[in-house]
Amino acid sequence: MFERPEAGERAVLVRLGLGAPVGEQDLEEFGALAVSAGAVPVAVVTGSRKVPEPRYFVGSGKAEEIRAVAETHDAEVVLVDHALSPSQERNLERLIGRRVLDRSGLILDIFAQRARSAEGKLEVELAQLRHLSTRLVRGWTHLERQKGGIGLRGPGETQLETDRRLLAKRIRTLSERLESLARRRDTGRAVRKRIPVPAVALVGYTNAGKSTLFNLLTGSDAYAADQLFATLDPTVRRLRLPHTPEIVLADTVGFVRDLPHELVAAFRSTLLEARDADLLLHVVDASDPEHLEHMAQVEEVLTSIGAGSIPVLTVFNKIDRVAAPPSVERDTDGQAVRVWMSAVSGAGLDLLKDCLHERFGALVQRYSLSLAPSEGRARARLYRDGLVRQDHPREQGGWLLEVEASRPELEALCASEGIDFALRVSPCLPLHGFVESGHAAPVESA
Repeated sequence: MFERPEAGERAVLVRLGLGAPVGEQDLEEFGALAVSAGAVPVAVVTGSRKVPEPRYFVGSGKAEEIRAVAETHDAEVVLVDHALSPSQERNLERLIGRRVLDRSGLILDIFAQRARSAEGKLEVELAQLRHLSTRLVRGWTHLERQKGGIGLRGPGETQLETDRRLLAKRIRTLSERLESLARRRDTGRAVRKRIPVPAVALVGYTNAGKSTLFNLLTGSDAYAADQLFATLDPTVRRLRLPHTPEIVLADTVGFVRDLPHELVAAFRSTLLEARDADLLLHVVDASDPEHLEHMAQVEEVLTSIGAGSIPVLTVFNKIDRVAAPPSVERDTDGQAVRVWMSAVSGAGLDLLKDCLHERFGALVQRYSLSLAPSEGRARARLYRDGLVRQDHPREQGGWLLEVEASRPELEALCASEGIDFALRVSPCLPLHGFVESGHAAPVESA
């Protein structure tokens, strides 16, 4: 095996056009992937074939060209923008004398650098080991055969077989730990569903600006950078908009062309946030000339994880780069389907908030809530969450509040504070506003 340098690696990028010329956008994306992994591209080799060559994927002449370019530029690794078979990787490494990494291996390397949560790290390691299990032979060609003779007989299996067995054991261990974490996450998700809070998930092609928009909406500081796969672990925050129930907003991993299937399967924790959402905000880089193709890639992945039927609001981001004005597009029923905005400048943010209010605002109603003097903490929580619209002190002590919230949200707050919702809460009459009526019972001073 070839040793991995500790510093940045000089890389030769290889891309073939299979039945078509090599696209400039494809090269740019692959170059961005290489840079995201910490590589320093020093040369690019392109070509075209109708079908891949079985031995090297590229033709023998192109393989010799890659070797010469790598030697000329003193490259340490060759990155191939295609999925290579284990034998093709091995044959290219033998010919070139340098490490060869295909597209799947490169994306796995990026994921290994970016994963932060315990679950994310386990998912990356599992995907890496499954990828590596088919490529062990590259590093153990000298141990492929058992030796015979006195004093040379081994323990009954080759080093390669031993490593495969140990690798399979580690894969089983990781799978069991992830299943345990998945059950814990599913339990938390089930608890969340018992209190029906609207869930919104940000999805989109990598580097479309999802995390920047997430921070803009929630006021949080989730990691956002102008690079591919800046976000791998799901980040969930509460979002409170005027006259709208509390919303759970989730930021998810970005998608990319030819995302390895093992990664789609591995990163179920972040993808499940999309599958379980009530609304998907599909963030699109409006300045990208290939945004339509990227949208199709995202829709394909969403369908594969069972999220194809969830309502979608498409957010065309980065309009500051194309000099487009903020706007909203609606369908024939008058429902918003596209929002044009910039998460960097904030232009169009109010339009997006209005669209979210249109989707979920009907869930909000006004209620009168009677609180005892000893229930000041509940009153403080209502103020903290911005739910109080009117506040009237009672002569006998306590307060009579007019609050604006969804019924499940108010029921959950009352339950957590030991307040009987049925006895202490009544709807406000739409024409008379704040009322002290209904079935709200007198409150005894504590």
